[in-house]
Amino acid sequence: MSSTLSINNQPLLLGVDGGGTSCRARITDLQGTILGEGFAGSANPRVGLDLACNAILQATREAMATAGLEDKDFARIYAGLGLAGVNQKKERNLVLEWGFPFAGIFLETDAYAACMGAFNGRDGAILILGTGSCGASLINGEMKTLGGWGFPISDHGSGTTLGLNAIRYSLLAHEGMKPETPLSRAIMARFDDNPENAVAWQDSALPKDYGAFGPIITEYLAQGDPLAQQLMKSIAEDAAMLIRKLHQRGAEQCALVGGLSKHVMPWLPEDVTAIASLPQHDAMYGALLMARKLL
Repeated sequence: MSSTLSINNQPLLLGVDGGGTSCRARITDLQGTILGEGFAGSANPRVGLDLACNAILQATREAMATAGLEDKDFARIYAGLGLAGVNQKKERNLVLEWGFPFAGIFLETDAYAACMGAFNGRDGAILILGTGSCGASLINGEMKTLGGWGFPISDHGSGTTLGLNAIRYSLLAHEGMKPETPLSRAIMARFDDNPENAVAWQDSALPKDYGAFGPIITEYLAQGDPLAQQLMKSIAEDAAMLIRKLHQRGAEQCALVGGLSKHVMPWLPEDVTAIASLPQHDAMYGALLMARKLL
């Protein structure tokens, strides 16, 4: 495969889904055949430009290695980058000026890429519920986003907010101001039952560190823990608030994407369950549709 691809000068497409926790890359030919995929860490330029851009390159190189591609092949790769944190002009420009070796770049938010993938390029809305959160609608070619202004001032319904709420409650329970539950005790155990350790942790904690509490919360949710249920209900109410607004903007369906989605779906209020759905394709597929536009 290596020799065939290296001699061939056909353009290649790269789709990147870069979130606050991880970055995924997929390379296909123009016929849509998947040649390789790669994975790396956080690709949110608001957290760190070099960190994010190097993660994109790392995931791309991994995909290229699987596909049997070499460095010279960068020159025929057209990249669709769907990244968290580029809904502001400053970050967009920094990423575009960073110096990627691609033949061309179509840069949009991870929400845009997810929206493109969720409805195969057709009209609709998505709500990303991952480390961060962001709503987006793509109707008649017009992209409008909702929320997604970053943690802690925004990111309603996200893993970071879920983690923050869990820690805040657990501290209150530890001091006897709220009822303790198995989950609250498990969270405090991570800080050796010492609030001062939680304060020290907070001083350097990134959004993904708050989001890392998601698995323990969903684990206790499955066991019927009352705190886990309360936390998930609150996150689902936040998600419903965003879904209702996206529906008001004209989106008939809203696809829930991101790692938290499957846990939130059962807790959504009744009025939004008919609007909420699962995506047809992932954000990497959407990013590949973006890359195709460059041609």
